[in-house]
Amino acid sequence: MLETLGMHYVGGRWITPLSDATMPVTNPASEAQIGTLAMGDARDVDRAAKAAAEAFESYAQTSRDDRIALLETLLQISRDRLEDLAKAISTEMGAPITMSREAQADAAVGHLEGFLEALKSQTLRETLSNGDILLREPIGVCGLITPWNWPINQIALKVLPALATGCTCILKPSEYTPLSANLYAQMIHDAGTPPGVFNLVHGDGPIVGAALSRHPDIQMMSFTGSTRAGQAVTRDAVDTVKRVTLELGGKSPNLVFADCDLETQVRDSVLECMYNTGQSCDAPTRLLVERACYDRALDIAKHTAESLALGDPAQEGDHIGPLYDEIQLTRVRALIQKGIDEGARLLTGGPDRPADFQKGWYLRPTVFADVSNDMTIAQQEIFGPVLVIIPFEDEDHAIQIANDTPYGLAAYLQTGDPERAERVAARLRAGAVHINGGAFNYGSPFGGYKQSGNGREGGLLGLEDYQEVKTLHFG
Repeated sequence: MLETLGMHYVGGRWITPLSDATMPVTNPASEAQIGTLAMGDARDVDRAAKAAAEAFESYAQTSRDDRIALLETLLQISRDRLEDLAKAISTEMGAPITMSREAQADAAVGHLEGFLEALKSQTLRETLSNGDILLREPIGVCGLITPWNWPINQIALKVLPALATGCTCILKPSEYTPLSANLYAQMIHDAGTPPGVFNLVHGDGPIVGAALSRHPDIQMMSFTGSTRAGQAVTRDAVDTVKRVTLELGGKSPNLVFADCDLETQVRDSVLECMYNTGQSCDAPTRLLVERACYDRALDIAKHTAESLALGDPAQEGDHIGPLYDEIQLTRVRALIQKGIDEGARLLTGGPDRPADFQKGWYLRPTVFADVSNDMTIAQQEIFGPVLVIIPFEDEDHAIQIANDTPYGLAAYLQTGDPERAERVAARLRAGAVHINGGAFNYGSPFGGYKQSGNGREGGLLGLEDYQEVKTLHFG
């Protein structure tokens, strides 16, 4: 039975959009249509912006304790409905249900716990050494645009700091993942969020996203997605001089030195790259390997990739699922072929459809060896289960290759030498460096250098992006 996703959430209630445009919602594992989404337009954005602006007048004046109480209620609802979120995400974008539960949906709980800790500890009023008073206040109405690959993770990283700081907001989730977005909107409603504080308008980037970015009643835009789309948001926001925060693409290097636990670290590096079917902006997709252990690393990487199973997202297990959409499958296959044509050595995988999957947008984990960093597959974000392996001669050479990219979201480093770890990490131009398998933790800031964006999401710095600073000068 098809689900009709025909409502937007504005002013504290579900309402019919003014636009009559629709698009199909598809299950990427079966290619079956599972719903029809009602798309918005500039009129729907304007209606939501008016509701958010009206609500801001009172919500901005609420106490921190009131907002903490609201978020603590939402936290309990998030725990109660975690399985519902996991099933929605698995259905709409193909994340296997075990991973969807343990990571995708868990973000609704983990990020909220991190923001609550930051909110309770943040100094909102302080006296400077010169006697002036510094205040931190909500910036205003926020437009939030989120992607399909980590749908609730990114919604939580944007909606929660808006609610926490006293802002109001309008969310445009990815049109490809509306099930989890609608569920989360209902959870926010059920927590007792005042009408107009949170609003949701479905639609695409060129219409709804652009209308948000251009709207004069919106003071801030927070966007996660491709660098190209982030540039469009920035251009659209120029005339109204909005604050714009961006979390964009990546081509994260993973430096493997011969003094590390090679078997463990290379295996785990391949698994990390293929996690979420390679559809993560900070995935370690460039494996830079010291020449002294290069051949052994190739063997480990090939064996690990070939041991990964493809499977139905609805089934429990540690298999990987399909890509989220046929368009993405076509794009990734073309880039794999580009790698072959440019002379990279295909260790395993390839562009062909897996023989056991005649339905669904599946692709075998693919590993290239003998890649040079100027090849397309080493410079362009592929966003699929594709790993490129590049040899390096020494520490300086590794750092030069690692930084030779327009991106700077994350970097990874495998070494048995603690002094080298600190020394190399200091020279890597990236917003996060993961050392010997160190994972991201809720409450830490997330964001990148260079064309990977600006601003930080999560924890205390994530709150500050949604705040203005005011100084009081007494006579």
